[in-house]
Amino acid sequence: MHARVGNWLIVEGLTDESPRRQAQIVAVDHADGSPPFWVRWLGDEHTSLVFPGPDARVEEHPRHLGTP
Repeated sequence: MHARVGNWLIVEGLTDESPRRQAQIVAVDHADGSPPFWVRWLGDEHTSLVFPGPDARVEEHPRHLGTP
């Protein structure tokens, strides 16, 4: 998985209790774009360092912005 600033991280919920989460990538620490990524989460706007798991993907533009 590789990303650049401005891409979106989409994390799919694995259960009904954990809906899809979306975050904009605000910083990438490695020159090759590999994780971890600094992201700003939609909804609460907090920023965190993320090591994406197998339920995550990177997109240039969010396809379903704000929908579960």
